[in-house]
Amino acid sequence: MSLAQAARMARRELRGGLRGFRLFLACLALGVAAIAAVGSVRAAIEAGLAREGAALLGGDAELELTYRFATVEERAWMEAQALSVSEIAEFRSMAVVGEDRALTQVKAVDALYPLVGAVRLRPQMPLAQALSVQDGLPGAVMERALIDRLGLRPGDIFALGTQSYRLSAEITREPDSAAAGFALGPRTLVTRDSLGQSGLLAPGTLYNSKYRLDLPAGTDIDTVEAAATEAFTDTGMRWRDARNGAPGVARFVERLSAFLILVGLSGLAVGGVGVSAAVRSYLSRKTEVIATLRALGADRATIFQTYFIQIGVLSLAGVAIGLILGGGVPLLLAPLIEARLPVPASFGLYPAPLTEAAIYGLLTAFIFTLWPLARTDEIRAATLFRDAWAGAARLPRWPYVLATAASICTLVALAGWFNGSWWLTLWTLGGIAGALVLLVIAAAGIRALARIAAPRLRGYPRLRWSMAAIGGPGEGAGAVVLSLGLGLSVLAAVGQIDGNLRQAIAGNLPDVAPSYFFVDIQRDQMPGYTERLENDPAVSRIQSAPMLRGVITRINGRPAREVAGEHWVLRGDRGVTYADRPDADAVITAGSWWPEGYQGPPQISFAAEEAEEMGLSLGDTLTVNILGRDITGEITSFQEVDYSTASIGFIITMPPSALAGAPHTFISTVYAEPQAEAAILRDLASRYPNITAIRVKDAIDRVADVLAGLAAATSYGAAATLLTGFLVLIGAAAAGAEARTFEAALLKTMGASRRMIAASFILRAALLGLAAGAVALLAGVLGGWAVSTFVMETEFSVIWPSALSIVAGGIIVTVLAGLGFARRALNARPARVLRARE
Repeated sequence: MSLAQAARMARRELRGGLRGFRLFLACLALGVAAIAAVGSVRAAIEAGLAREGAALLGGDAELELTYRFATVEERAWMEAQALSVSEIAEFRSMAVVGEDRALTQVKAVDALYPLVGAVRLRPQMPLAQALSVQDGLPGAVMERALIDRLGLRPGDIFALGTQSYRLSAEITREPDSAAAGFALGPRTLVTRDSLGQSGLLAPGTLYNSKYRLDLPAGTDIDTVEAAATEAFTDTGMRWRDARNGAPGVARFVERLSAFLILVGLSGLAVGGVGVSAAVRSYLSRKTEVIATLRALGADRATIFQTYFIQIGVLSLAGVAIGLILGGGVPLLLAPLIEARLPVPASFGLYPAPLTEAAIYGLLTAFIFTLWPLARTDEIRAATLFRDAWAGAARLPRWPYVLATAASICTLVALAGWFNGSWWLTLWTLGGIAGALVLLVIAAAGIRALARIAAPRLRGYPRLRWSMAAIGGPGEGAGAVVLSLGLGLSVLAAVGQIDGNLRQAIAGNLPDVAPSYFFVDIQRDQMPGYTERLENDPAVSRIQSAPMLRGVITRINGRPAREVAGEHWVLRGDRGVTYADRPDADAVITAGSWWPEGYQGPPQISFAAEEAEEMGLSLGDTLTVNILGRDITGEITSFQEVDYSTASIGFIITMPPSALAGAPHTFISTVYAEPQAEAAILRDLASRYPNITAIRVKDAIDRVADVLAGLAAATSYGAAATLLTGFLVLIGAAAAGAEARTFEAALLKTMGASRRMIAASFILRAALLGLAAGAVALLAGVLGGWAVSTFVMETEFSVIWPSALSIVAGGIIVTVLAGLGFARRALNARPARVLRARE
């Protein structure tokens, strides 16, 4: 028989409607929709970033210098390339109102700012007017959080350093805010000229200068970038342009969406369990039809093709529904999503994420339907006279096994290719596979235990009936444990990771962290600063060090990124200090420190862990650009740098002779009793207005807020997986409704009451939910431990409230699903049910 004949038979079968395939379509559509929605939002953000690249950057291109302004020659080069050049300085400082002080991220701008876009203020006014001098005081604008923190209103006066400002308005939109990255304090905008008498931009002060270029129309940006790289060779200059105006945001969106799509794949895997169950249930009802076709001469290939075409058409329908939902819902909710996003987004229908979701959906459908379809091979004409389906071999013939394995490998390869991170893909999908294996083992184990336990529970009829049903061939324990357990596993892992992060931030760090970081302490201020703190009995420890920032430009004479790739140490400027001898608690892991008073060629002590990651060895040379000057030194030692204690830690340490002549300030950490913190800040800020204080707890809280947002986003993905599992659970309960009705009829005939039967149903569901929850807890704890230990590098402990809620959730969900289909069974009349079975 031909493929055309198989297609005709499949068409006739499809005329019977979708009975039995609603679960199939729902599971497939929901999984595809989740992946398509995440991909569509990602594409919208990427399109928005590309469209608004110049506005996000504040110009067509930007050159950034570390802790210095451009020289006359460098500024002349920029002006030769551009129609106009805007200069900006960014740094942290303390906004002071009377006795109140708050950390702020200051942006000092010129008259041309912003070259692209507009700053929106409340009350509405031009930025130039808001920053202009009135009554002898320059104007300033602030973000709402800082205004509220200091209790200010327009017209009120505050100070930055030794300069007083008049607050003119609130910032409601800053066009280039996304390009600035993570900030420890809310924004304040002032003019560059107004800082002359503030004492905040003294030599060695920690600040960045940025030069935005408005390039002529038609300029080849690649050519300008190449010329800038040549003109600013080894100066530490960093280039950005409008093609990627906010690279940090783009990187973050790409990585988060990649992870959420992988979480979405776990939802598809759960849906695959439902898909497989739906196909298995459908084909079991078609046993007589298939046997009849075999009796009439149909061969294996024709029968397989008939149902493969039928399932294929339904799979396409499920994927299409998922694509409509995944592409359409973000469009419908675009105004709400855009209002919550800190970056621009351009919502529309993007083919790439929809194609990716469709491929995932079709591959998943193929993987989970191939084995049930393969079992049609085992049905013979003799099945008309006996139940051959139940006794068919569980493992299909080898071609089907190979096809399934090849499809799984293809799915993993495509996921790695689409996401661009093989490490993330393999670990995530490996975790999902491990959870599935645990769940399969658990499902088989609970069925085996139920079969063993049932005969031994003669004195407990309700529990015995429950165990007998779980151990029976038609209960579907595997589908229940698999579908619910995988969704709960993802939720459990997210809960453990989030809980341990919060515990590390809110519990562990403050026990050892300093009260304040003080930065921008001038060298001549150090004696008075130290005296104030050393004479305070509430201060337990002071740690101070010279503070410079440098960019590693070369390793062994070669461009640094050619040697060490895109390691985070090379992505920007890093802390550099000098010391005659190592700290008392320093751990030198290799090499030796220079002798005290050393005056020879520059030597370097480098952070040991980062050196290993970058492939550095003793004897290697590093070229570090500090304030525009290249310093090349030999690595003579490695030392441990522990950032987890929030104390001072430097990637690079050099001898004093190498750096002491460079303009620089000092950084200091102060460990004090909480009740003394306010007085310390008040005294130091009053005496040294240029010093910036960063309260460690506030900084930790801002990081915690970011992490909480990440955990929430991941939880939404896990919730979608759990919803798919609940659909599969409902499908399993619906598939067993007829068997429960017959079981209830038999028990009633033998004298069991409705209450006893209902109790047995509840016990059965609760035991399956307990099994799913327990395995999910184990998988979640293992996943949480792995991420916390190897990715977050924090200590791990089981967060029991979250863990126990997962187990309780599994029990509650299965009981609710079971009870939803138990009412009909309990209300059925035994005579009618038993007569129908005759």
